[in-house]
Amino acid sequence: MLENIEAMLLPIVKTMNEYLSSYILIVLLVGVGLWYTVKTKFVQVRYLGAGMKKVFGSLSLKGGKQEKGMSSFQALATAIAAQVGTGNVIGASGAILTGGPGAIFWMWVIAFFGMATIYAEATLAQKTRIVDKDGNIHGGPVYYITQAFKGRFGKFLAGFFAVAIIMALGFMGCMVQSNSIGSTIETAFGIPAWVAGIVLVVICAFIFLGGVKRLAAVCEKLVPIMAAIFLLGGLVVLVLRIQYLPATVGMIFKYAFQPQAIIGGAFGAALKAAISQGAKRGLFSNEAGMGSTPHAHAQANVAHPHEQGIVAMAGVFIDTFVVLTLNALVIISTMYTSDGVLAGCGAAATSETITKSNLAQTAFGSAFSSVFGQSLGQNIGAIFVAICLFFFAFSTILGWNMFGKINVVYLFGEKRAKLATTIYTIIALVFVFLGTLASNDLVWELTDAFNYLMVLPNALALFALTAVVKGSLKEADAKKKEAKKQK
Repeated sequence: MLENIEAMLLPIVKTMNEYLSSYILIVLLVGVGLWYTVKTKFVQVRYLGAGMKKVFGSLSLKGGKQEKGMSSFQALATAIAAQVGTGNVIGASGAILTGGPGAIFWMWVIAFFGMATIYAEATLAQKTRIVDKDGNIHGGPVYYITQAFKGRFGKFLAGFFAVAIIMALGFMGCMVQSNSIGSTIETAFGIPAWVAGIVLVVICAFIFLGGVKRLAAVCEKLVPIMAAIFLLGGLVVLVLRIQYLPATVGMIFKYAFQPQAIIGGAFGAALKAAISQGAKRGLFSNEAGMGSTPHAHAQANVAHPHEQGIVAMAGVFIDTFVVLTLNALVIISTMYTSDGVLAGCGAAATSETITKSNLAQTAFGSAFSSVFGQSLGQNIGAIFVAICLFFFAFSTILGWNMFGKINVVYLFGEKRAKLATTIYTIIALVFVFLGTLASNDLVWELTDAFNYLMVLPNALALFALTAVVKGSLKEADAKKKEAKKQK
C-alpha cells in the first residue's frame, strides 16, 4: 500500500520540484538578491568587513546567559548550525554529480546575491520581533509577512509559511539529516544506523527540552569547533593535492559555462542542470531567502537591526565561500582531476558505488590513501567525514527544530503553546529516529518541495518591505559617516 502511494506521488513531486527549482526558484532567489543588492548599493560588499569583524571580535565559546534571547554571536552560531549541514557535504556532492563542477560557480553566484537577501531577512526579523509577557522573543518571517500584508491575505501567507517550515525543517528535513548521520556512521564504524538513531534522539531530546538558552549554549560551542575541524581536514587534503588546485579551480569556471563537456547532453540542457543544481543546493546550503535563519537572528540582543544584518551576511559567507567551497575543492581535486575516478566524464561515471551520500568520504579517503595506503586511507577518510557530518547534521537538527517550534507557537497561540510544542517535539524526535532507519527518494523530494514553497511568501514579503530595510540601512550609513567625520 505505502509502496503504491510512493510510486504515485514521487513522479508528481519530482515534476513540481523540477519546475520550481529550474524556473520559479531561480527567478525569485536571484531576483530578490539582485533587488536588494541594487537597493542597498551592494551592502554585501560595503559591510562584509564590518560583519566579519563583529563576528570574530565577539567570538566566544561561553557567551553567558542572556536574560532574554541570545547574544549576537549565539544567534549567528544557531543560524550557522542550521546552514552548515548536509547541504555543505551531501548537497554539494549531489550538485557536482548532477550539474558538474560548474554547479559550484552558480552556488557562489546565488550566495553573493543571497548575502544581500539575508541582510534584509535578519534586519526585518529584528524590526518585527515581539516579546511576550514572560520575556520570550518571537520573531521570523511570519511576523514580517503579516507586517507586509495586512488582513486575511497576510495571515494566509504567514500560515502557509509556518506549515511549510514545520514540515520541511522540523519534520522531514530532520529526517534527511539523521539519515545522513546514520548512513555515514554505519559506513565508517560498522555501527547499525538504528543504534546511532537512539543515541541521537536522546541527545536531541535533552537539548530540545532545554529551550532557547540550552540551544544557544550548545551552538556557540559546537559551531566554531566543528567548523575548525572540518577546515583543518580539508586544508590537509588540499596540501596533499596542491599540484591539482589550478586545474580544480579552472574546472569550476570552465564547466559553469560549458557544462555539456563533462555531464553530456545538449548545451542548453546541461547549462540548465548546472544552474538549477547550483541554485537549489545553494539554497539548501546557505538558506538565504528561504526564511529559516531569520528566526535565530530575531533572538539576537543588538543595539540596531543593521548590526545583526551584517552578522547574518557573514554567516552566508562562512557557509558557502569557506566551508562549502573547501568541500567542493576536495571533491573536485581528488575525483575529477586527471587521476580521479570521475575524470572527464562527470555524472556519466557515477554508479551505485559512488553517490552523493559517500562522494565526500570517497574523496577524503582517496587523498589520505596517498599517505596511509589504500585501505587505511579510505577508512580514515570515511571516519573523518562521518564525524564532521555527524556534528554538521546534528547542529542543523537543533537549529531547524527551534525554527519549527517558533512557528508552532505562532499557529497555535501562546495559550496552547506548551501542549503544541510538546507534541511537536515528540513528532520531531520520531522523525529523527525514522531517518536513521530508512530514507527514500520521496522524503528527499518532499523536503525539497516544502523548502521551495517556503521561499514564495518569504520573497513576496521581502519585496514589499524594501523601504523598511532601506530605512534601517540609511540610519547605519549616516552613523558611519558621522563616525568618519569625528576621526
